[in-house]
Amino acid sequence: MRHFLSELDLTADEFRAILQRGSELRKQWESHKCEASLPNRVLGMIFEKSSTRTRVSFEAGMAQLGGHAIYLSPNDTQLGRGEPMADTARVLSQMVDAITVRTFSHEALEHFSHFSTVPVINALTDLLHPCQLLADMQTYLDHRGDIHGKRVAWVGDGNNMCNSYINTAKLLDFQLIFACPDNYVPDADVLQRAGANARRASSPQEACTGADLVVTDVWASMGQEDEQKARELAFEGYEINSELMSEANDDALFMHCLPAHRGEEVSAEIIDGEQSVVWEEAGNRLHAQKALLEFLLTP
Repeated sequence: MRHFLSELDLTADEFRAILQRGSELRKQWESHKCEASLPNRVLGMIFEKSSTRTRVSFEAGMAQLGGHAIYLSPNDTQLGRGEPMADTARVLSQMVDAITVRTFSHEALEHFSHFSTVPVINALTDLLHPCQLLADMQTYLDHRGDIHGKRVAWVGDGNNMCNSYINTAKLLDFQLIFACPDNYVPDADVLQRAGANARRASSPQEACTGADLVVTDVWASMGQEDEQKARELAFEGYEINSELMSEANDDALFMHCLPAHRGEEVSAEIIDGEQSVVWEEAGNRLHAQKALLEFLLTP
């Protein structure tokens, strides 16, 4: 029984195998031949944060695999009335085959998984967003092949997505060059574990120079809306636009986990342009997560 709380819960070979399987599942879906590989399996979904892509991709994915998903918000569970996470984990483990948790504290997720006897999947915490990295890496694989040895630029907030890119750089052995303003840098422990696979650039221009992939995210994540104005000032000059993108390689791709704010972290001409693969990236949440569910729930 395995959990997927971090990218580093997988080996590099396991991670790549899930990406390959995700690509196969996408082709099946495009030809309307979804394989019901998880019949009668049930996925419990505990979401303490709202979601569009994560919720829909997991629910649709379980349906396509022949199973079922149950969405649980704080209003739908005893968690909202103070039931300990450990008790909820113990109870749900008696009723479902796997559990996704979308919450704030990564420590709370780890505590939950300690008491679960079925696989637990990190559907986003304030520290990491590993399911998104499966989708991003599958998208890169489909367009450019294996990301090993490539150069990836992260421009913006050193948030959970940035931390997940740092973990994945270590796991899949690519170079992550990130540009973040002071006071908005990634988690120090995550960065230390990555060693030579991740380093901070002195500017967005330096980060993007020679990049094979350029990635960003919103400047104010969910729960940080009251910091919007301060962050707009801090991130001045960090918008991914044509000038910044020109520093990257001519065949560089652009990714964004969405939702996006055009005119802030990315210009419309980039996110809606030829180098952008954000819509396929979003769609691959469905297929990468189906591959993950198969990996966790089948021998």
